[in-house]
Amino acid sequence: MLTELSIRDFAIIDRISITFKEGLTVLTGETGAGKSIIIDAIQLLSGGRGSVEFVRHGTKKAEIEGLFTVEPDHPIYKTGQEFGVDISEDGMVVLQRTITHQGKSICRVNGKLVTLGIMKEFGHTLIDIHSQHETQSLMDPDRHIELLDVFASSDIKPSKEEYHQVFEKYRALMKRYKELSENEQEMAQRLDLLEFQLRELQEAEMEPLEDESLEEERKKLMNYEKIYQGIHDAYYSLYGEQKGLDWLSHAMTSLESTSDVDDQLAKLSEEMSNAYYIIEEMTFQLSNQMSALEFDPERLNQVETRLNELNRLKKKYGATVDDMLQYASKIEEEIDEIRHKDSHLSKMENEIHELAQDAVMEAKAIHDIRKESAQTLSDYIHEELRDLYLEKASFDVAIDMKEGKSTDPTLDGQPVQLLPNGIDIVKFLITTNPGEPLKELHKVASGGEMSRIMLALKRIFSRHQGVTSVIFDEVDTGVSGRVAQAIAEKIYGISEGSQVLCISHLPQVAAMADTHVRIEKRVDNARTHTVAKELDHDEKADEISRMITGAELTETTVEHARELLVMADKHKK
Repeated sequence: MLTELSIRDFAIIDRISITFKEGLTVLTGETGAGKSIIIDAIQLLSGGRGSVEFVRHGTKKAEIEGLFTVEPDHPIYKTGQEFGVDISEDGMVVLQRTITHQGKSICRVNGKLVTLGIMKEFGHTLIDIHSQHETQSLMDPDRHIELLDVFASSDIKPSKEEYHQVFEKYRALMKRYKELSENEQEMAQRLDLLEFQLRELQEAEMEPLEDESLEEERKKLMNYEKIYQGIHDAYYSLYGEQKGLDWLSHAMTSLESTSDVDDQLAKLSEEMSNAYYIIEEMTFQLSNQMSALEFDPERLNQVETRLNELNRLKKKYGATVDDMLQYASKIEEEIDEIRHKDSHLSKMENEIHELAQDAVMEAKAIHDIRKESAQTLSDYIHEELRDLYLEKASFDVAIDMKEGKSTDPTLDGQPVQLLPNGIDIVKFLITTNPGEPLKELHKVASGGEMSRIMLALKRIFSRHQGVTSVIFDEVDTGVSGRVAQAIAEKIYGISEGSQVLCISHLPQVAAMADTHVRIEKRVDNARTHTVAKELDHDEKADEISRMITGAELTETTVEHARELLVMADKHKK
């Protein structure tokens, strides 16, 4: 969950730090006080796009920092391993975002600099933000298949993994087939280029690891004098009268004379003898190396010339000789493929057909799982909608196979198009009026109905998505009365499984809060800034009273607010 949020020099906020708790936290306050600005800051931590407009006027940078705590089995540990970010055993994750007045954005996860894309990967496993704008995504049919698959994740995941493996092979082979079969002129030009490259590599007659061997040889040739002097000095330090070996021989003889009277000295004598013969052998080797050393300037020139040639080829074909040899092998296969294009195309057609049929079978398994899950999802949503006083609404998940062209693979005799997620087109359909046909969400639902439908879906999907914090930004707009109470109860229900942060103007939602934070805008020294205050029970009643009247407190509204708090406590129990 989001434990601590620190914001500095962001929009009208100069400096603010908010501690969040488990359960439902509701943020209230007058319009323009900065409630949505706080959500904007959290959205930036989840990888949202930044802007220089976020930097408080007169400052150099805006800084946002969020501390999250997660369970040991949270998926963010896997994300951390993938991107090389250490997640400690205590489950603490710190997201940091800085936006400079020049528009530069700096992202950090647990102190490590990351790209915005990587921060988004972390943010999406921790935060799920829903606003009036975000609600519009429910109206996008392209998102419906993702939502259905989230709901069916435990059943559908293995089948989707199998399908993706086959589909990627199929797509890659189709791309290669298209390249090979189309544009004869490009293929001819490609063949000329590959043949030239192969000829150049073959004429070089490279040997495996040749560059490493030559580099080593050049190093020795260039340091001939240093090597010779070192061997010479070492040899003559050991060999000769009054030199190293002579003194070792004297020491060995002296110890041998005592070995028959002292066992400990006998052991030392044996070790001394071994050391003497090892060093004597080393002396012979030094003598042989010194005799074999010969400086050959012509050989050095040959090595330099060969290395220059290999370095020239490396700029074109690979970082090492082995890389170039592998590249030569690769283009040799491609040349053969182009020269014998017809036979290769025929072979590829057979492979494409087999892969396509395999993909269709995997896609059919996914389709069947979606059909079964769609019915279960519909039943759950109807139950949720009844609780939100949309008992006459009818919801359905339409799943149709994407019709393909005559050249596409077939299923039950009908051509189907293979897509990244299978062969299905998924749409959420609804009607809120009995007797009216089911239509797509955006063609039917009003603003208030959309809020309730979104909450019904969120209530279901929050159990499957596993995010740490769910954030609602004024998603209850356009509702009142008993519907408002039902929405409050649904939002609280989501908070039983995830931490929920909610900006709301509904007193019913505020009464349901486990923690109530009031956001206020103040003016000090001719500058506007935002402050956050956690309310106690009495302050909470006063705030809810203001939300009811929108004006001054009265005994009646305060009493009504307290009744709402009592009702909320009863619901929670």
